Amino acid sequence: MMPRSKLKVMADQPLRRSPFDDLVGTRIVEASGNGVVATLDVDSRHHQPTGIVHGGLYTTLVETTASVGASLWLGEDGIAVGVSNHTDFLRSHGEGRLRVEALPVQRGRTLQLWRAEVTDAEGRLVACGNVRLANLRP
Repeated sequence: MMPRSKLKVMADQPLRRSPFDDLVGTRIVEASGNGVVATLDVDSRHHQPTGIVHGGLYTTLVETTASVGASLWLGEDGIAVGVSNHTDFLRSHGEGRLRVEALPVQRGRTLQLWRAEVTDAEGRLVACGNVRLANLRP
């Protein structure tokens, strides 16, 4: 698992939020161009028919945190958009808070790679993923 870091929202960079984040219930707790931490309180709205979290939720958390961090790293020079998301589902989860932390693996002129880990309240890894992002500049 990745080490827990002390990240803070950078005061001089606005956090670009999506209405989708509000729909899902994602809360960005800490964010900078060097990493992002978010939480989500899971309930039955996030379940598949079997009563566990839908895998798309994990994928969403991974992509959201990676995109926020990658875009903050670019700052006013552009925005990063996901071009590939590979998320593995490792443990089922039914209710309670999930925590996701995304950190950069590689940041270049045109592409970035970020890795995110989703953990439950006990700190157990429930999902992890890599997101490749394209840097779009005006």
